[in-house]
Amino acid sequence: MSIHEQRKLIESIHPFELLSSITLDNLMKRIDIAYYPKDTLLISENLPSIAFYIIIKGSVKEMIEGEIYTLFNAGDSFDADALIYERANGDFIVEEDLICYEIKKEDFIDLMQDKSVRGFFLKDFVQRHQHLKNYSTQSELTPFLISRVCDIFLHNACIVDEKEPIQSALKKQKELKANVIIVKYKDDFGIVTDVDLRERVLLGGVDIKDEIHKIATHKLITIDKNDFLFNALLLMTQKEIKRVVVKEGEEIVGVLEQLDLLSYFASHSYLIAVQIDKAQKLDDLKALGGDFKNLIVSLRVKGVKVRYITKLLSSLNEKIYKKLFDMCVNPELQKDCALILMGSEGREEQTIKSDQDNALIIRDGVDAELFKEPMLELNRHLLELGFPKCSGDVMVSNEFWRRSVASYKSLIDKWTYDMSDESVQSLSIFLDSKCVAGDSSLLKELRAYLYNNFYARDDVLAHVAKAILNFDTPLSIFSGFVIEKEHKNRLDLKKGGIFALVHGVRTLSLKHGIDATNSIERIKELNNIGVIDKTFATELIESFDTLSSIRLKAMLEAKNIEQNNYINPKNLEKIERDLLKDSFKVINKFKKFMSFHFHLNMVI
Repeated sequence: MSIHEQRKLIESIHPFELLSSITLDNLMKRIDIAYYPKDTLLISENLPSIAFYIIIKGSVKEMIEGEIYTLFNAGDSFDADALIYERANGDFIVEEDLICYEIKKEDFIDLMQDKSVRGFFLKDFVQRHQHLKNYSTQSELTPFLISRVCDIFLHNACIVDEKEPIQSALKKQKELKANVIIVKYKDDFGIVTDVDLRERVLLGGVDIKDEIHKIATHKLITIDKNDFLFNALLLMTQKEIKRVVVKEGEEIVGVLEQLDLLSYFASHSYLIAVQIDKAQKLDDLKALGGDFKNLIVSLRVKGVKVRYITKLLSSLNEKIYKKLFDMCVNPELQKDCALILMGSEGREEQTIKSDQDNALIIRDGVDAELFKEPMLELNRHLLELGFPKCSGDVMVSNEFWRRSVASYKSLIDKWTYDMSDESVQSLSIFLDSKCVAGDSSLLKELRAYLYNNFYARDDVLAHVAKAILNFDTPLSIFSGFVIEKEHKNRLDLKKGGIFALVHGVRTLSLKHGIDATNSIERIKELNNIGVIDKTFATELIESFDTLSSIRLKAMLEAKNIEQNNYINPKNLEKIERDLLKDSFKVINKFKKFMSFHFHLNMVI
């Protein structure tokens, strides 16, 4: 191997590529090449580490408590912790004859004087995981990742007392050149916009000498000035508003206008939302077909985390469902039903359109036949818009998923009683339900009934939980990827990792009465009530983010829906492979936690 090739290998290992050219030149002069035969013990509790090893050829296994914990191959490096903390967690033994670079201990400690090197190697699992993810996308960093509300221009806040005359308030608004008037009540705030003035003063006949509170809209929507701008964009999309009031603590410091935000981001998402709102017929919605994928690609290239992409897309998809519901269901019938989304749509975790999972709840005493044709029409429209048919027929077009509140309660009783695989699957789908149109109180009643059915029923919950063991994590005992030859040497991200995490936190949430449906929100709530500690919660969130991000990449490259969950690890960058391995290790740790928590070894 030439000096150039040697240097290239060292530079390929993060964070050594961050070293200055002079430092790297000096390091190359001090690096040794060593050979160790099979079964050589390199590091152990009683054998201190003498170097930082970078493998050129061969492999090394790390043994902890008699089991293989990690297998290091060509291009891998180890073990910084043994040098920094002067202790090893396990034994490092040569598995196959080893040729490697050695950076002597004293030289490695000298390198630790470099801030980038020190900062990386001193991080814990979560910090190092986040660091690697940030590094893998650093060339794509944009204001989406780093910009906060305080970084953008904020308009003056015109704040007046609730008893201020309308005319006087308008004069203050003009002086401050403010776009809206914020009305201060005793314990709350309201807002007066141009729409309020037009509808209630010009058209409604309210006198300009009357008190301002008469025309104000309550429930002021606010955001903290240190929050991310992307969250402000998400809030505006979800709430269908043109501005948010910015606060610092309890103090109002300004108003963020939609026009300024969109100019800052040049985002296409709001335009899609506007087009959905303005749509009068199905063809208007069909015209948006390619915009969703373009938006996903744009946000991903800009480094936006998948969890934020899915929330934004969920908001847009919900608008489509609501628009179709309004097109298909007579207004008089809308108050007697609830259109719900389930599965990934209900959890707000869907990106590329996947199988439909939707249902209709009908108020007791109302004829279910009245909704048959509207729901068949709604399903046809969804199919025309590119929402794939559910292979399990979990759709409003299926009479089974179109029933009364009382009938759903009977169904819940059945699911709880027989605990068949089919019942557990249906129950799991329903647990992620979210109302997007109609009367949401119908779903709330059913969710309360469902949670009450499982109160203090650990025996039944264990049967629900055991589904996390249905699929093996595609990571071997040697920390290598387990691929499926029948799927062209690829592995299934959904079955191998995402399902266990999603279903596990779903079951824990059912046990502890957590109403959130989003997986990350569920993990946070489980941490808040002490079911899992903060470190483990953060590991789960980071792992879920990694798996979702790599899966999104696979979805964008897939030629058909069947390929959405499959990736070939060899096609990933080394950093991505390392992140994926770390994530699968966390999944295995979570499976052990669930097995202990629910005594799954005793479940037949």
